[in-house]
Amino acid sequence: MPEVAITIGPKTYKMLCGEGEQERIETLGALIAEKYAQLGADRAPLEAQNLLFTALFLADELSDARNKANDAAKASQSARAEVDSAMARVEQEKSKSGGKKAELKAEIETLRKAEARAREEVSALKAELVALREANEHQHDLFVAGVDEDALASSLEQMADRAEAAANAMEGALDAPKLEDPSDKA
Repeated sequence: MPEVAITIGPKTYKMLCGEGEQERIETLGALIAEKYAQLGADRAPLEAQNLLFTALFLADELSDARNKANDAAKASQSARAEVDSAMARVEQEKSKSGGKKAELKAEIETLRKAEARAREEVSALKAELVALREANEHQHDLFVAGVDEDALASSLEQMADRAEAAANAMEGALDAPKLEDPSDKA
């Protein structure tokens, strides 16, 4: 086993350590020696007391480091919880969005079907209109069976009203005073 010598204050301590641990022990010994040096001229008369104070310095730093580590762990847990919560909200929004997307796709499909039905209906109405126009062209008798007599009567009444209005307008034009044509005086 390797032997390591550590000097702390006025004394050197020799100790055995495991293979490959020499450098680590020397580093830790240097840390203790540094804390021991902080005692300065106010050292106690007994070396054991000085080592105790050095150990207290190191224990204080260790306690502070542990508290900071615990605080950091709590902050990390809190941050992780916030991240998890945010991720859950994102997933929830994604699922809502996916549901909305499916809903919109279904609505688009419904509109496409309605459009196709409307096109079919328009085509059928166009065909019916063509058939009615052809039937109208070949109709010689106004009073053939299948004619809507009320619609025919209404159309005839409207036509009569327009003819009467045209006649009245013509009469009014004939009754209006005539303007003299300058060419008539010559």
